[in-house]
Amino acid sequence: MASSNAPWTYLTDMDGVLVHEEHLVPGADDFLAELRSSGADFLVLTNNSIYTPRDLRARLLHSGLDVPESAIWTSALATAKFLQEQRPGGSAFVIGEAGLTTALHEAGYILTETDPDYVVLGETRTYSFTAITRAIRLIERGARFIATNPDPTGPSREGVLPATGSIAALIERATGKSPYYVGKPNPLMMRSALRSLGAHSEHTIMIGDRMDTDVHSGIEAGLKTVLVLSGISTRESADRYPFKPTLIADTIADLVGRTADPFGAG
Repeated sequence: MASSNAPWTYLTDMDGVLVHEEHLVPGADDFLAELRSSGADFLVLTNNSIYTPRDLRARLLHSGLDVPESAIWTSALATAKFLQEQRPGGSAFVIGEAGLTTALHEAGYILTETDPDYVVLGETRTYSFTAITRAIRLIERGARFIATNPDPTGPSREGVLPATGSIAALIERATGKSPYYVGKPNPLMMRSALRSLGAHSEHTIMIGDRMDTDVHSGIEAGLKTVLVLSGISTRESADRYPFKPTLIADTIADLVGRTADPFGAG
């Protein structure tokens, strides 16, 4: 059980909370500096499975945020951890980028097109019809279907792009087999992040910009939740959900100076 006077542990989404596209959200650097100075543990979470923690560290550094690789937790890492626990030393056919293939390799998985235990679908900007067809046929032959996250679209400078959830729907329609999604809003991603920190849910806060993934998964994992309005959800859209965050803030800058006691509990 966490001590009542221990600092809060923070899980925070990345896009829409700390950065917006390639730009720092004002106050995000001060927020992370305050966590470091107080000795609070934190992880930056993302449903994006394209990049490795090293890639994401470089991206954040370019935006002005110094976040170590060890403080970055992706849906690819959560998926690899889940599969390692479910079927150690297994095999997978993967549709995705280096973030996913690297995580699976490091978890001891063999990547193959020959009778894999799993078909694992992640994010990529170059979905191949040939690869999707291969995935469908392997699932029909008995491979188990896993997807890193259910997000149907992703952002780009030209507009939205089809993302993992959309391609998963295509494969599901063709095979009749639903994927198991590991990333948010599955609370499994929150719990795997907590285990990696050795933290406890009752003294952990999830900060995000989306009610449907960040706040949803935080609540289901037993965490306090903070919705920031610097990304997707608005105060009006948040009010339409049957659940609510513990706190709504305009941006993460509103938490600076309050990280030890963000809810004014005294």
